Parts: sequence; structure tokens; C-alpha cells
Amino acid sequence: MLSMFEVLAPLFAVALVIGPLWYFVSKGVNAKNCKSRLLAQISIFSGVFLIAFILQFNGLTTFAQEAETTISIVGTNAQGIGFFAAALSTGLSALGAGIAVAAAAPAAIGAISENSDNFGKAIIFVALGEGVAIYGLLISILIINNL
Repeated sequence: MLSMFEVLAPLFAVALVIGPLWYFVSKGVNAKNCKSRLLAQISIFSGVFLIAFILQFNGLTTFAQEAETTISIVGTNAQGIGFFAAALSTGLSALGAGIAVAAAAPAAIGAISENSDNFGKAIIFVALGEGVAIYGLLISILIINNL
């Protein structure tokens, strides 16, 4: 069970990082004070990060030692290759879909700007590019279901 300190410490750290940023933005930003405010925000963030790292270092090593003693899940090489194949199918299909949408979307925008009646014809090519990512995700789900 988490102690009250473990629950409130992250919230306090977030307040320390976001609080000054909110104050800086509410007072207005101009060219004269922008550099000093940015340096102040970076130093506050670095200080909070360093304090959190120092305070949690012992707790993380204890947690890791407990996890080593309780978890003993062993998989086969075939399962590892299956998970790798699922990751590749998802990642490469998303990469291909990104390239397809990056090529089709500007052309579709240009066609729509010239003639608004071309919307239905142009959006099909953008949707086909996004469909590639969905097919890759479907294949990875089928691979993981068979493991």
C-alpha cells in the first residue's frame, strides 16, 4: 500500500514545475524577460527532477529486487519471434501509412482548394493510406492471439 508521502510527492513535484510556469505566463512574456524566465523554469525543472531521482533511488532498487524474486515468467523462442513479428507488422504499417498520408494529404488539399466538388474523390486516397495502419494492427492482433 502506498504511503501518503508516496501519493502526494509526485503531485507536489508537478505543482513545483507547473506553478512557476503559470506565473510566468500570466505576467506576460516579452523579449526582455523571456530568457530569464526560461532559465528559471529550466532550473526549477532540473531541481525537481534531481530531488525526485535522489529520493526515489533507494525505493526503485528495493522495488526491483522484490520484482526479481516474485516474477519468473519464461517464454520460448517462438513466442519471442512472434512478438517481434507483431511489433514489426504494426510499426512498419504505421510508417507506411504515415508516408502515404504525407504524400496524399497535400494533393487532396490542393484538389479541394481548386474545386470543392473533389472532396469525395480526394479523401479516398487519404483514407486508403490510413487503412494500411489498421491492417497492420489487425495482423499483429492475429499474431498475438495465436501465441
